[in-house]
Amino acid sequence: MAVVKEFTLPDLGEGLTEAEIVRWLVQVGEVVAIDQPVVEVETAKAVVEVPCPYGGVVTARYGAEGESLAVGRPLITVAVGPAMGAGATGGSAGGGTASADGGATEGSGNVLVGYGTTAPGARRRRVRPVAAATGRPAPAERPAPVPASNPVPASVPVPVRETSSVDGPVAVISPLVRRIARENQLDLRSLTGSGPDGLILRADVERAVAEASAGTAEPAAAATAGPAVAVAGERVPLRGIRGAVAEKLSRSRREIPDATCWVDADATELLAARTAMNAGGGPKVSVLALLARICTAALARYPELNATVDTERNEIVRLPAVHIGFAAQTERGLMVPVVKDAQARTTTDLSAEIARLTEAARNGRLTPADLTGGTFTLNNYGVFGVDGSTPIINHPEAAMLGVGRIAAKPWVHQGELAVRKVVQLSFTFDHRVCDGGTAGGFLRFVADCVEQPAVLLAAV
Repeated sequence: MAVVKEFTLPDLGEGLTEAEIVRWLVQVGEVVAIDQPVVEVETAKAVVEVPCPYGGVVTARYGAEGESLAVGRPLITVAVGPAMGAGATGGSAGGGTASADGGATEGSGNVLVGYGTTAPGARRRRVRPVAAATGRPAPAERPAPVPASNPVPASVPVPVRETSSVDGPVAVISPLVRRIARENQLDLRSLTGSGPDGLILRADVERAVAEASAGTAEPAAAATAGPAVAVAGERVPLRGIRGAVAEKLSRSRREIPDATCWVDADATELLAARTAMNAGGGPKVSVLALLARICTAALARYPELNATVDTERNEIVRLPAVHIGFAAQTERGLMVPVVKDAQARTTTDLSAEIARLTEAARNGRLTPADLTGGTFTLNNYGVFGVDGSTPIINHPEAAMLGVGRIAAKPWVHQGELAVRKVVQLSFTFDHRVCDGGTAGGFLRFVADCVEQPAVLLAAV
């Protein structure tokens, strides 16, 4: 006999508490193998495919595409067991063996943070709260399954959805919907959802809030010259990557007393050095990699800038390793992939890693680990054809180097006016970790290395 197992949204790492369903990869009634990706979700860090640790027949899916689910909420249920056929459990080299109760003992190891398909250990019995009126266990709240076009085979036991009561679950999936209702003191049990199976959607809550506001403001509205006019325009939700960027930049502006200094530098010799390095036929070196190499040398000279501020303990934390993030504009928004241990890499290795991360960003395949842990950011906004900027620090870092376009400009070179390749460098820093002298020294050292790459050799 098949056993129905429930698979919940796992911990995706880096403190992420929810994810938005981008695309379902399986249908109800479809046979899935162990560790087969079943859904594509977008977190505040990246888009990832979530594999299911069970093999069997999908009996239910929870959450529609575009909806957000909290970590630990149900994703799908799968009927597993011998009756499901060999194809249901043979999808992994680490596939499990049948257990005495007809279930499966999976063993393919951890797939994502917080869960895997190893054999489960003994579980502690969970005591469920008892409803005061009925004396029966209170039903656990869970989202409604999303209807699918292909039905479940008759032989597959489908989990029974608990009916809602006064003290029972509320038909809500999205944590955002709950938050809006909570902030507006709206009782969700008083609403009738317009979604599948009575699911309460964001539009239902916003409509109820608007009606309540209109009722409250009715006496005041009567005294005005006319009815209020709703503001027209397209509304774009701040969620996913865009929401994460907005939250981080807003927090940076709130918490970090930043300051910016800048200088123009003659990059003609740097470009000549790059041309000479790439003439040998080996791996190509990018300008961004050369600038990253210069930054690692500058941070070795001014280590107070490779730091973060612990506001709870009122301490500056100077970090031993340099993890350089670089801004990458993609179709999904601004991302900052991180080159780990940049201080230990050669210029060629830096160039290769930057190229790998850039390609992954464009394809939407960056992992949360690729986007976190940075200690310093390099922002090449010159690719947009602009000369200067005052970038916002990537919280919780303490500094960022901005690089404008490298353009031909008149420049005094060796006492004579000449046309040279000039770039503007801007440096934004957290004034809590250092004073202007340190920031100016850092930027001047970077500019000297750009103008005379041989200075970099003397620093290492």
